Amino acid sequence: MDTYCFWHFCCNGSVSKYFIVHCTAIGLETVDLTANGVYYIIYLWAARQFALGFIFAFATFKKSIPMLTIAYVFFLVMFVGDFFIGILQKENSMIISAVIMCLIASTMLYFINRKK
Repeated sequence: MDTYCFWHFCCNGSVSKYFIVHCTAIGLETVDLTANGVYYIIYLWAARQFALGFIFAFATFKKSIPMLTIAYVFFLVMFVGDFFIGILQKENSMIISAVIMCLIASTMLYFINRKK
């Protein structure tokens, strides 16, 4: 249900405000998604995710090692930030997911840039 609500929001924008407001278990129990100005932040986050996905797709299609490296470094920095936010918010699931994603991004960086 939660993933569906967020996916629906990303795909349909304002049509699905109903769904994002009524998704209470997406790890943001303490955030009031109906507050004024919250949708601006959600749209910024969705645009960042779309841009990052586009960069990964373009870099993969073009087989550009430098571009993939930059994208994974950005990914790594983003998840390090999520790790510290998880610590500050005392959100164990965010900490665990950030550590796992940092390991995945680091592993990908290693394999992309290792010398043969």
